[in-house]
Amino acid sequence: MPIPPGLPYHGRWNRYSSWLRARYGGPTARVPVDGGFSCPNRRPDGSGGCSFCDSDGSRSPVLGSAGSVAEQADQAASFQRARYGAENLLLYFQAFTSTHAPPARLRELYDAALARAPFRGLIVATRPDCLDSEKAGLLASYRARGLDVWVELGLQSSNDATLARIRRGHGTADFTAARNLLRDLGIPVSAHVVFGLPGESEADMLGTVRYLADLDIEGIKIHDLHIPFGCGLYREALEGELVLLSPRRHRDLCVRALEILPPETVIQRLSTDTPPERRALPRRAIEKAGFLRDLDAELDRRDTWQGRLYGAGAAKAATSI
Repeated sequence: MPIPPGLPYHGRWNRYSSWLRARYGGPTARVPVDGGFSCPNRRPDGSGGCSFCDSDGSRSPVLGSAGSVAEQADQAASFQRARYGAENLLLYFQAFTSTHAPPARLRELYDAALARAPFRGLIVATRPDCLDSEKAGLLASYRARGLDVWVELGLQSSNDATLARIRRGHGTADFTAARNLLRDLGIPVSAHVVFGLPGESEADMLGTVRYLADLDIEGIKIHDLHIPFGCGLYREALEGELVLLSPRRHRDLCVRALEILPPETVIQRLSTDTPPERRALPRRAIEKAGFLRDLDAELDRRDTWQGRLYGAGAAKAATSI
């Protein structure tokens, strides 16, 4: 079966790297910063939180011990230019919940980091229960300055029972409300999803993808479950309560997820890369370049592509196990 013409990408899926190059006309990189935020799902002493999250909350190792957001932006921008030859930079508030502060404080932090380089865009990672109209309006104001603005919104699963089990602290309805609030302001959303969460079947995982496809989500990050030392899931793993997905099963799920998603959805991630000093399990992480080569080969072998089952066939595909 030939790949239909007119798809918004070359090859069989909408890779973020290709999308960035087409959007900005050259090598483009994210500049991660940590605004010092916590999370509404954690206690004041830093304990609690989701059962898969560690004390660093996704802080990028690129930052090292850099302090203020200005110092972090300088260090990370220099790193991305030197290592990857980045000509275009996107400021990325990555760690923890980067809207978990009063709007005035958010503006102060965003502006301080944005002033450090000629950034083309602002990306903010947050939770669906930590957005309101005032914070969303603040993010929208940066679009008026000529910046591309994206929000990375943590979902992990559309199964409310799973969200309760991993102590997520919000439900699927919260995600839908936050997504609609941002869409009304013209702000695209990239959803975070984890494959292999405890108790989830393949139907549950693909059901989450179908839910996002029904929302016409603009971007997605799919992670294979990693368990950091000391988190709640680490204790479950030590007690033999968890079985992690193999790389082959994760690849199969990614292929089937791509078939369900809209062709226009930008695929920003398909595997997890927790630093080895923080990762308890799996002992060996998926090697990204090799995984993507295998994924491309599997798409070729099946003669399939992103969006092939999007629409009427997606529900059937997601539940036919």
